[in-house]
Amino acid sequence: MTPQLLSIPMRHFLEVARSGSVSQAAARLFVASSAVSRQIARLEDGLGTPLFERHARGMALTPAGERLAAHLRNAQLDIEQVIEQVRDLGGQGAHRIRMACTEGFAAHFMPQVMRSFESLHAGTQLELHVGSPDGVSALLARGEADIALKYVVAPEPGLRIAHSSGAPVFAVLRPDHPLARRRVVSVADAVRYPLAVGDKGVTARQLFDQACSLQGLQYRAIFISNFSSVLLPLLRATDVMLSGHLTVTHLIDAGTVVARPFAEAPLQQRQLQVLALEGRTLPPLAQAFVQHLVDAIASAGRRKRGRARRAD
Repeated sequence: MTPQLLSIPMRHFLEVARSGSVSQAAARLFVASSAVSRQIARLEDGLGTPLFERHARGMALTPAGERLAAHLRNAQLDIEQVIEQVRDLGGQGAHRIRMACTEGFAAHFMPQVMRSFESLHAGTQLELHVGSPDGVSALLARGEADIALKYVVAPEPGLRIAHSSGAPVFAVLRPDHPLARRRVVSVADAVRYPLAVGDKGVTARQLFDQACSLQGLQYRAIFISNFSSVLLPLLRATDVMLSGHLTVTHLIDAGTVVARPFAEAPLQQRQLQVLALEGRTLPPLAQAFVQHLVDAIASAGRRKRGRARRAD
């Protein structure tokens, strides 16, 4: 059991901040809702400022509440880190790294990175949570993940960038596709073929739609999903799929697909970022994993994008 070093009002405040609801916070804390409300009111009176805006659908943090919540989350994570170090003094206890990533990295890239890291650091416990881009950021913000890997098109407040590199959107094709013989593909070329695209919450789809809008182009996708693992098996010889390079590196190596960059600037604007919570110092083992992950990203970036072959 981990000792509770935060005061009761602070713990109740953090739980309401996480859930956005007094009743949900009370259920998680195993206390009455009235007790949670009293602790929040007492904390606000002591600080002389409201920490929440009360709405019919729940509780939303005020700017002062956001500031306090960010500080307490970092403090809580630091406490957990110190407690783990104390427990491991004089022994070789298991060390945990909690990661989050979006779906495109989860099927092949991250398992390879996790396996290779564990072989270098025996006894490490590696947790991977897979979610939507917003969900991955929320896991970091709530302190439920130490490190996150995702595509980003704009800075995210409250998160620290541990690594950032360009991550353009690619046209993924079968090696015998007519466009596979080109070094660069245009959006106008792509829309002439059946398209497999992510849903509107996926960055590759957003940037592709932006490029089409700028050129006055329209398209009708035949397959749409927020999971690339659904789209990849559907890819036929005539289709074009939108994807990041890391998602399909294993298929390029196997010779079953090729990846071709788009010519248009909007499709070059995406970044691949390794993120942590702002203001938090990662423990040494997590820092080592970040470096291992960055090295794996760089290694994948140096790989070839596949060779075309003529259709029979």
